[in-house]
Amino acid sequence: MLRKKTNGVARRPQGASILRDAAHKSVDRRTFLKGSGLAAGGLAAITATGGSVTKAKAQSANDAVNLVKSVCTHCSVGCTVIAEVKNGVWTGQEPGWDSPFNLGAHCAKGASVREHAHGERRLKYPMKKVDGEWKRISWDEAINEIGDQMMQIREESGPDSVYWLGSAKHNNEQAYLFRKFAAYWGTNNVDHQARICHSTTVAGVANTWGYGAMTNSYNDIHNSQAIFIIGGNPAEAHPVSLLHVLRAKEQNNAPLIVCDPRFTRTAAHADEYVRFRPGTDVALIWGILWHIFENGWEDKEFIRTRVWGMDQIREEVAKWSPDEVERVTGTPESQLRRVARTLANNRPGTVIWCMGGTQHTNGNNNTRAYCILQLALGNMGTSGGGTNIFRGHDNVQGATDLGVLSHTLPGYYGLSAGAWGHWSRVWEEDPEWLKSQFATVTGADGKEKNLMNLTGIPVSRWIDGVLEDPANTDQPNAVRAMVLWGHAPNSQTRMTEMKKAMEMLDTLVVIDPYPTVSAVLHDRTDGVYLLPACTQFETRGSVTASNRSLQWRDKIVDPLFESLPDEVIMAKFANKFGWADRLFRNIEMEDAETPNVESITREFNRGLWTIGYTGQSPERIKSHMANQHTFDRTTLQAVGGPNDGEYYGLPWPCWGTADMKHPGTPNLYDMSKPVGEGGLCFRARFGVERDGDNLLADGVSNPGAEIQDGYPEFTMQMLMDLGWDSDLTEEERLAIEAVAGPKTNWKTDLSGGIQRVAIKHGCAPFGNAKARAVVWTFPDPIPLHREPLYTNRRDLVADYPTYEDRKFYRLPTLYASIQKQDFSKEFPIILTSGRLVEYEGGGDETRSNPWLAELQQDMFVEINPRDANNLGIRDGAQVWVEGPEGGKVKVMAMVTERVGEGVAFMPFHFGGHFQGEDQRSKYPKGADPYVLGESSNTAQTYGYDSVTQMQETKATLCRISAA
Repeated sequence: MLRKKTNGVARRPQGASILRDAAHKSVDRRTFLKGSGLAAGGLAAITATGGSVTKAKAQSANDAVNLVKSVCTHCSVGCTVIAEVKNGVWTGQEPGWDSPFNLGAHCAKGASVREHAHGERRLKYPMKKVDGEWKRISWDEAINEIGDQMMQIREESGPDSVYWLGSAKHNNEQAYLFRKFAAYWGTNNVDHQARICHSTTVAGVANTWGYGAMTNSYNDIHNSQAIFIIGGNPAEAHPVSLLHVLRAKEQNNAPLIVCDPRFTRTAAHADEYVRFRPGTDVALIWGILWHIFENGWEDKEFIRTRVWGMDQIREEVAKWSPDEVERVTGTPESQLRRVARTLANNRPGTVIWCMGGTQHTNGNNNTRAYCILQLALGNMGTSGGGTNIFRGHDNVQGATDLGVLSHTLPGYYGLSAGAWGHWSRVWEEDPEWLKSQFATVTGADGKEKNLMNLTGIPVSRWIDGVLEDPANTDQPNAVRAMVLWGHAPNSQTRMTEMKKAMEMLDTLVVIDPYPTVSAVLHDRTDGVYLLPACTQFETRGSVTASNRSLQWRDKIVDPLFESLPDEVIMAKFANKFGWADRLFRNIEMEDAETPNVESITREFNRGLWTIGYTGQSPERIKSHMANQHTFDRTTLQAVGGPNDGEYYGLPWPCWGTADMKHPGTPNLYDMSKPVGEGGLCFRARFGVERDGDNLLADGVSNPGAEIQDGYPEFTMQMLMDLGWDSDLTEEERLAIEAVAGPKTNWKTDLSGGIQRVAIKHGCAPFGNAKARAVVWTFPDPIPLHREPLYTNRRDLVADYPTYEDRKFYRLPTLYASIQKQDFSKEFPIILTSGRLVEYEGGGDETRSNPWLAELQQDMFVEINPRDANNLGIRDGAQVWVEGPEGGKVKVMAMVTERVGEGVAFMPFHFGGHFQGEDQRSKYPKGADPYVLGESSNTAQTYGYDSVTQMQETKATLCRISAA
């Protein structure tokens, strides 16, 4: 919360008096920090303001400080942390000056990550709740008790009655092993945070041009001539990324346009701030495109050669006259015309978005609309252009790529028989044994279906897996055990129902360095286990930044207290369940419960052909980390040195095997470079024709391609038809024959031969197609504006209704049945949520960090002055914020014009209070975060995206009253 704490007048020589006071009385750390006012700068501030200087002493061998390179565990920028380690203790840190990502910078969170590892509020040993009290137990007791309970539940109710919720905090190796672990247990009830932050991005973007990831990089924004940010606040959510945005703004004179219902710290840097009504993103984008089409500013040649379906988009956009756009969004025509002209006159421009655009019932429509804007302007596949999706956790990109999801296996292979066949070959597993691990269900057609081929319950809906009558779901029984592995439950909506679901479970297991709100939300007296996982600084492995670059974390310190690395905990459970020998069949073990991390990397290298996680061997990734100084800060390409010509972190796709030495792909779909040098085209993922129209690129291809036109994805048969199969080695031929002979394609060839030969002839293994502006497989093939479920604009519901109720992801999902009810009179204010610079995610780690906790101690709601005055609310007063489903929170009012009239904003990082009640006493002693507060999601409501089940947190309703 931004509020003035002092009048800026020095009252005393603070540093000296604090130390003097501390010398005369005993104070704990919290009291010291609270009284010092030095938390933001730490004790270093004392030195900076005249602290004492001591004589330097020669360093002995025993006092040597080792420098260890790691990566920040917060947002997705991927900032390098240089840890100073002395006698096994992490004593200090510096930002990585050689890192092309953070360039020697850190945000508040990154600057304080040492405390994340050494923090005194961590879980220190396994615990379980007995008769309402936390009891210390051993790891053996924990694994045996939990394992016995899970196997009993499995025997009685099937494997899907245990939900394995993974984490965006897993490194790539842990994420891959976790998804494999769930497969061996026999369930697709597995997911992680990406479901509730960017699943609509992945679905929308992947179904537009092939891959669902950030297309360029933070660094490539240096080349942007315009920056368009919608529903994102990088100044607080990803602070170091703003360095790259501001570089383009300053050196290119690039206009910065920020579209957001709230005037954020990012908006403060904007040349043009566009305020619009929450939940009207599609209408806003179509309003901009209306002016682009009306004036002929679109890139006609780009559309002709590389885009399919733009004519249908043009017809929809024509309906969005400036008057109608203003009626729906509240944004005036003159401003959107100016924005359209700015984007047209300053190309290439980049589009950046975050959860403000994704967390809606029509979030997939929003993300596709953003993509279509870039296609219309011809800003795709070019340096300085692209769609740059900033992700919020350090490895949410990698965990998504590695398949910690309820609808796919690693690498987005899906859940079809062919996908399971591929991974069975990688794992050298008997596919029939794997199949036997899963339960079956009788479908509507009366036929038995194996649940291994059906999407699991997404994390956004796990509570309904507990609460919903199994007769209404597509699995035999309800969820009875929940494993929250590195996940903050207060980041999810409907927390009053979550409390009920937690209390109905047989067993609740929390595996995390910190207890999280999972420890206290419920009123359980038993059946709860807290298992201390290591932080990522106490293990090693690779992590994927938002730009698709892989970086390697070295272990800084050995596991602290009784915590264990996630891969070791998985091995313990696998041993308990009796299939550790199968799970680790091709993974080297350092001992019976410690998988070799590099060996896990090599296993996913053998299988992740779809997205090109095959060329980044541990040795190549480590070499990049060791030689960061050799990479250009804008292009990310190494200039000389051992990695000459490669792009930093080998951003995927890094085609073929490591021996191929593909340099990585810095900018997706860039046709100015040969494929072998990091270029690409749009992926031929959707067939070769639609309704008689050609879906392949028209007369364009990458330099050096021997097919100077569009072409489908490569198969062995295609190589044979072209006569290129003679380039295969005998070993590659045998591997291809072992899969499906001529039908083997570039995604399932374990030798990499098909990819190698295609690239040798200048072609992209995945084909050369047009992007599709119309996704015929989605509920809305053309992105449409639909009013939020809880809307106060009842006049718009008839014109822009939501979807009909439907069932998908195993569960019935409500739409029209909610929207038809008018809540707007009792709940007139639109409620939205977002981030603060001090905290991250559910906030358990960062609110347990004294340096960050000192900066932001109060949960609050932002209210416009007119609304506050009408409600009789003063700045700083306590208020109730209540949602239409009965959830309410008691928070501090911040009266500000950052939010417009009729809109309220709350951050989502707080927890530990529930509907006015402080729950600190329910935490294990010494593990309660320094700062507690209400969770905004207690007042948030039902609402899920029509494709991915993304939760809707940006456009619900509330009422606010004095407490």
